[in-house]
Amino acid sequence: MMIAIRHFDSILEALDGGIQDLPFITMSHAGSSPPSTTCTFAEFLASAEAFAHLFQSHGIQRGDRIVLIMEQDVPLMASFVGAMLLGAVPTILAFPTFKIDPSKYRSGLHGVTRNIGARLVAIDAQFPEDLKAQIALTRDTEVIQTSEPPRPAPSKIKWANPSPDDVAFIQHSAGTTGLQKGVALSHAAVLNQLRHLAERLQLREEDRIVSWLPLYHDMGLIACFILPLLFRVHIVMQSPTDWVLRPASMLQLASDFRCTLCWIPNFAFQFLAQRVTDEDKAGLKLDSLRAVINCSEPVRTQSMQAFYDAYQTCGVSWTALHSSYAMAENTFAVTQTTIGESVPVRTIWADRSAFQSHSLIEARKPEDDAAVPFASSGRCLSNNSVRIVSADGSELEDGRVGEIAVHSDSMFDGYFNRPDLSEEVLKDEWYFTRDVGFILDGHVFVVGRKDDVIIIGGRNFYPQDIEEIVSRHSAIHAGRTVAFGLYSEEMGTNDLMIIAEVNDPAILVQRIEIEAEIRRSVVAEIGATPKRVHVVPPKWIIKSSAGKPARSATREKFLSENS
Repeated sequence: MMIAIRHFDSILEALDGGIQDLPFITMSHAGSSPPSTTCTFAEFLASAEAFAHLFQSHGIQRGDRIVLIMEQDVPLMASFVGAMLLGAVPTILAFPTFKIDPSKYRSGLHGVTRNIGARLVAIDAQFPEDLKAQIALTRDTEVIQTSEPPRPAPSKIKWANPSPDDVAFIQHSAGTTGLQKGVALSHAAVLNQLRHLAERLQLREEDRIVSWLPLYHDMGLIACFILPLLFRVHIVMQSPTDWVLRPASMLQLASDFRCTLCWIPNFAFQFLAQRVTDEDKAGLKLDSLRAVINCSEPVRTQSMQAFYDAYQTCGVSWTALHSSYAMAENTFAVTQTTIGESVPVRTIWADRSAFQSHSLIEARKPEDDAAVPFASSGRCLSNNSVRIVSADGSELEDGRVGEIAVHSDSMFDGYFNRPDLSEEVLKDEWYFTRDVGFILDGHVFVVGRKDDVIIIGGRNFYPQDIEEIVSRHSAIHAGRTVAFGLYSEEMGTNDLMIIAEVNDPAILVQRIEIEAEIRRSVVAEIGATPKRVHVVPPKWIIKSSAGKPARSATREKFLSENS
């Protein structure tokens, strides 16, 4: 049965009432006994109230900021809601793991906590002692340690009564030089987003979400925590670390719990297609999944095809593969493909030369050697608008490539304590995303990032296109490639540089052959010859807090080691 979409003035109003004995969070704990635990909505809210009482005992008042740095589990989620119950403003920061570069994490942690000016920083017992010194403290900041839900509150907490325009929480836009951009979102913005998203998803009472996505970014926080929280939908969750160590585990959870919805980035489609063994696929029943949503900029048809080819025998339907364009600054989704369409993700083929040289989309047939594919991210949600603009800010017609600008009723009002950054991207209530794309027949197609374009001999190349080609090589770790331009004084244009991580360091003995194979593939598909292909061992590439390769930081690392 479809969920009734009601209007509320605040997140807390939406939390109050409703059926509380339904299961809310099933948390998978790899290697533990039992392997998973489940809490109901009533149990979760009781835990949130206990955290609210704890925070209140430390003097937290309405409007105070609370930073949460805890491992992904129910206590983190309950403490987040507990802060909101008091009218405080929580934000979740990444917990340090083996996936995150230590020096980059230290810099980002210090920068964010300094900018937030938190009244309270809550960490758990697993937080490394040596990193505590990187938390920027004000005169009023207190750091507390908590990893388990506190004992039940001795008395009923009086919930705050926020107005629609009050800040509900702060989420951080993924950054490659530290999480410096705090996105403060009002209750109204969050609720508007969730109503539009639930409508497009045709959200059902029987839906069940499966997720490993981190809660410190919008895809995990909004789609896989706040959405199910407010609409009373069951979420089956695991930590990002557990998923990385055993990618098949997410699919096993989806199969065991008959999950219906999940969001994953584009690289995960390819990663799951390549890294899950036939033995791990045996017995998977994935026919319950009605929407596996590729939420990336850009979406790659090839990656989704690889996923479908790998799991169609497990019950995955092509009509279940969907796409979305989302960002923290818009709370979450701007676009989403439509549930129930026979071909949800539309792919168009365009002339490569017209695209690279003239930023123009001219239709070609798929079998044409000069054709390049683009996958749609869907149409705009209700009350969301997209326009494509040129360098001078004028609006471009359909089929012209330019910067994507967004307007909606779920948008942020600016970066927290960063008016300088806000002025750069907010103009006349439009958010200029610095993403590049085009519109055709109401579909939004995302091409890449404006700042990452590589110009070689007057032609525009987008690093994602090149990185996708490189990631197809069997020796390369999917999603762990970086392409960038390096200006050549001799040639008067950029040289194309490629860095790629191997899956297994033992294969580096074949580095010369691998580099040659990658070079040939890139030349054959895009017509540009790399100046340098640099194959590196695992964990060499620097990643952002969202787990994406950080191009600028990786470029600087490469230059410092090869100067």
